Amino acid sequence: MNLGIRPVPVMRTLLSRGGLVGVMLLAVLVLGHSAPPQHALLAQSASITLPIPEAGPELEPIPRQLARLLATPSPQPQAIPAPAVRGTVRPRPARVPAPPRVAVGTGQWGLINQDRQAAGLAPLQWSPCLANVATGQAARMAAQGYISHANGRILDLGCRLGPSTGENIGFQGGGINDAAMNAWFMGDPPHRANILGPYHYVGVAWVLAPNGTAYLAVEFG
Repeated sequence: MNLGIRPVPVMRTLLSRGGLVGVMLLAVLVLGHSAPPQHALLAQSASITLPIPEAGPELEPIPRQLARLLATPSPQPQAIPAPAVRGTVRPRPARVPAPPRVAVGTGQWGLINQDRQAAGLAPLQWSPCLANVATGQAARMAAQGYISHANGRILDLGCRLGPSTGENIGFQGGGINDAAMNAWFMGDPPHRANILGPYHYVGVAWVLAPNGTAYLAVEFG
């Protein structure tokens, strides 16, 4: 590595200026060679080389020159900014299937009372408790994909509307159709017997499955 200092002029300076000047400059050279490489060695070595005039009364003392040079701050390393991140890619959330649609208190209640009126029977009153049972039964059937009685009459007894309970269930492809389902109920003796049975309350619920099939539960009490 070339430090910009020639050895011959240095030796001449040692002989002509005296021991003190030569020792000070030699100490600077030794410090320059002993600096660790991870520091700014090149910048310091370039600034240490001093032209030494032959003579003159206005010559500044060497220690003062060295103090001024050593007091000069070294250039600080510049921080490298981190690269900007553009367009963070986020995974798409999984599509959640739509929950079954529930229709409570549809026209099925009105059709049942029309059938009872035609048979000379009193209309049935609406029961929120029976409607809750009907909703649960219809939702269960929509989830399992087929119709079945599962403790419907026992659940109806929990509403405490009387000792007699009944349940009509069915499904209809293509969506809710109260008229078609009521006609089917009235055409089947067991279902017709429930519609015209000795009851005072009713609760009705449709649940539409994701595939479009509608499941109906009618609870009597």
